[in-house]
Amino acid sequence: MEKAKLSVCIVTYNEEENIRKCLESVAWAEEIIVVDSFSTDETVAICREYTDRIFQRPWPGHIEQKNFAIEQATRPWVLCLDADEYLSPQATAEVIREVSSASNTFDGFILPRHSYYLGRWINHGGWYPDYKLRLFRKEKARWGGKNPHDKLILDGKSQYLKGDILHTVYRDLSDQLKTVDSFSGIVAREWFREGKRFNPFAFLFHPPIKFLETYIFKLGFLDGYPGLIIALVSSFYCFLKYAKLWELKRGSNS
Repeated sequence: MEKAKLSVCIVTYNEEENIRKCLESVAWAEEIIVVDSFSTDETVAICREYTDRIFQRPWPGHIEQKNFAIEQATRPWVLCLDADEYLSPQATAEVIREVSSASNTFDGFILPRHSYYLGRWINHGGWYPDYKLRLFRKEKARWGGKNPHDKLILDGKSQYLKGDILHTVYRDLSDQLKTVDSFSGIVAREWFREGKRFNPFAFLFHPPIKFLETYIFKLGFLDGYPGLIIALVSSFYCFLKYAKLWELKRGSNS
């Protein structure tokens, strides 16, 4: 297969279980850039089988690390993937078609992301289709938002594609809870830094509202027990963000 004029950007840390599948799905790209935060497993060794464009630097935050990766890209189009994601065959065909088209008038493309968790593909609860802008002209997009919930911000026109980004989201429930603990702490510290006030109403009512939204209104119950677990953990994540903000406020006043 002829190499597509595309830079693929991936950030990693101890992803030896996932990174090969990710890299295999984009082996047709002219350039693969990996930014690693000093992995202690075989992640970097696996990446060297696919690219010599590997950078190692301390973790400054999701947004900062991913923007650094984009800055290293030398091709006109950039595809950003997480290390636990990989392209479906349909998505691969669509991406190659768009970056190879001389008549393309769009600056970015949005793909649905389909996550596999607790032994099944999750189709409801707000998890699918989980649309993500990931393919763009290099000069037209940068990562923004607030850590850890980064998002690509596009300066231009976008179009939706149909092929899925496939996502191996968590190894198991313990892995999900570790992520919830980490992410809720990052959010709470960001809120605290911004001077956000602790809101007792939000603390009491946002978690159950989140459960109802995920499990009932977004049909999470159709995904069986995994759907119930996702809804409960989503509610717990909401609770933890406010509880940790309260803890930070309490500590600052003592």
